Amino acid sequence: MPNTTTSDITIRAISAADTYELRHKVLWPGEPMAYIKLGNDEAGLHFGAFRNGKLVSVVSLFIDGSVARFRKFATRPDCQGQGIGSQLLRHVINEARRHGARRLWCDARARNEAFYRAFKLEPEGNRIYRGTEPYILMARDL
Repeated sequence: MPNTTTSDITIRAISAADTYELRHKVLWPGEPMAYIKLGNDEAGLHFGAFRNGKLVSVVSLFIDGSVARFRKFATRPDCQGQGIGSQLLRHVINEARRHGARRLWCDARARNEAFYRAFKLEPEGNRIYRGTEPYILMARDL
C-alpha cells in the first residue's frame, strides 16, 4: 500500500487497533470503547492521516468483491475543515479502485451529506437512526 504525503499530512496504513481511540473520541464518546469496534475489523484496511507525526484522522475500508465500504471515518475536531479528511477520503477511493472495487458506499451521518456529495457519493434509500443520530447510505461508482 503506497503512502500519500501532501503538505504536512502523511497518509499510511495502520492497524485496526490504531483507529480505536480516535473513533471513540470523535464518533461515539458517550459510549463504551467496545461500541466503536467492528466484528470484522481484522478483515479491513485501515488508514490514518498524520500531521507532524500525530494521528489526526482515521478510516476503515472493507472490500467484498467489486464493492467497497468505508466505515468509522473520524477526524479530530481541531483538525476538521482543513482538508485532511478530504485527503484521506481521496486515498481511500484510490485504494478501493486499486483493490478492484467498482462501487463504493458508506453509511454517512446525515449532517455530513454535503461533504460526501463533493466526492460524488449520492444518497440512496431512507434515513436510518443509530440512537438519535440520523444516517443515510451514500454510494458511487468507481
